[in-house]
Amino acid sequence: MLKYSEIDSILRALAEPTRRAILERLSRGPATVSQLAEPFGMTFAAVLQHLQALEACGLIRSEKVGRVRTCRIEPGGLAPLADWIAARRTPAERHLDRLGQILAETSQPNATLHDQEKDDKK
Repeated sequence: MLKYSEIDSILRALAEPTRRAILERLSRGPATVSQLAEPFGMTFAAVLQHLQALEACGLIRSEKVGRVRTCRIEPGGLAPLADWIAARRTPAERHLDRLGQILAETSQPNATLHDQEKDDKK
């Protein structure tokens, strides 16, 4: 069973552009907090708050060695969201496939009727 609180926290974290940018950077490999803070015009404390939000929902993890904190992507962090999307995607695709079948079936008789009307006008 999916836990919606996990999904909610992941979506809240991903709603913030700075956090998405941090995840993009971490997708290229681990980085220190200083390296992550560099491209943003914000305080170190503000970057730490973003990192805490990403870590709290399980998207990243960090470890501190001495005075240096290094962050990396948590491999299964997006799994709850991916599972939730997949659970809704499959039924939606089935409905669209069925709609395509219905449209294909109904368009064939109309094509025949249209051809007959052309023949009648000749």
